Amino acid sequence: MTHPTLDRARAAQAELTAIRHDIHAHPELGMTEHHTADLVARKLEEWGIEAHRGVGVSGVVGVLRNGNGQASIGLRADLDALPIQEATGQPHASRTPGLMHACGHDGHTTMLLGAAKLLAETRAFNGTVNFIFQPGEEGAGGALAMLNDGLFDRFPCDAVYGMHNRPGLPVGKFLIGPGARYAGAAFFDVHVTGKGSHGARPEDGIDSALIVCHLATALQSIVSRNVSARETAVVSITRVHAGAAYNVVPETGSLGGTVRAMKPEIMELVERNIARIATTIAAGFGATATVSFRTIASPLLNDTAEALVYGDAAVAVAGEANVDRDAPPVMGSEDFSYMMERVPGAHITIGNGETSALHNHGYDFNDEAIPYGVALYAEIVERKLPKGIDD
Repeated sequence: MTHPTLDRARAAQAELTAIRHDIHAHPELGMTEHHTADLVARKLEEWGIEAHRGVGVSGVVGVLRNGNGQASIGLRADLDALPIQEATGQPHASRTPGLMHACGHDGHTTMLLGAAKLLAETRAFNGTVNFIFQPGEEGAGGALAMLNDGLFDRFPCDAVYGMHNRPGLPVGKFLIGPGARYAGAAFFDVHVTGKGSHGARPEDGIDSALIVCHLATALQSIVSRNVSARETAVVSITRVHAGAAYNVVPETGSLGGTVRAMKPEIMELVERNIARIATTIAAGFGATATVSFRTIASPLLNDTAEALVYGDAAVAVAGEANVDRDAPPVMGSEDFSYMMERVPGAHITIGNGETSALHNHGYDFNDEAIPYGVALYAEIVERKLPKGIDD
């Protein structure tokens, strides 16, 4: 499809791809994205955009004003990588052992930078655009850190917009809808303390490894036996540890994982049941258990009106056939939800083509998606901040 903004974005693709590869090669965990933040700020300043560093520890906000309009909107991307060893074999692969951009935040940041560059050149809007580059999306509390640092007091926004890529969805296609789009998320840890003993004499101890195994099975009953079939929730145990020797019954053990739910009250129900099951099962074996439960994202809810206008912008860029306006929600999570609790907005999914899954060591953001993200961000700005004849 031909669209003037998409054509301009494609013209800048080589430059933007080089930026994306630089970010990909230098991954950083949440709240430590100093190289990435510096690159972002330098590019914004190079393009004549006011750059504010250190917002929410390592976040960056670019501010671009044009005309005399008083309206303002925010566009948000995430900066951080994941603790995964990359196995793509790409020339731009991670140069930091054990870290990689396995969720496409390098691509999200690049698309927002591309939109900033394009809008700084065209100035086809009247008002203020705040380019929000958020640290720590992967459970590190980056959205709340920016909000607690006065994000919307310092950079007021009438609406905010974000996007995330999806492997398996063809490049040039978008998914959006009103209401709940992403689940709320929490991380939990259960620590068990029993009594250590020799592996040949387990009767002398209280086996934390055995208790952890029982817990791993029992916690799976929460969704099937405590959550109504009309509701949606996920409990996934992703970490299990007990002991370090073959011939020692370990005194301590632990397990941890994640919970996803579409409603806060369901998240609270799951939390209560994790604590109940963990403490009572441990007590039944003569051990003790402590539970840590940390909510990292609330359910992400698209404002109905903003989802409509964002969908219209996607249609302008990619065509009606390439935009699903009533896509089902997913159980992944986005802490952009916290920003959308303060300011109405919408979040959209952008196709990444046939690539490895997110959070996989073989994943790489698809550079062919960059122009579509750039064009959509620019299009929503021009629709929300229209430039009049006299501007």
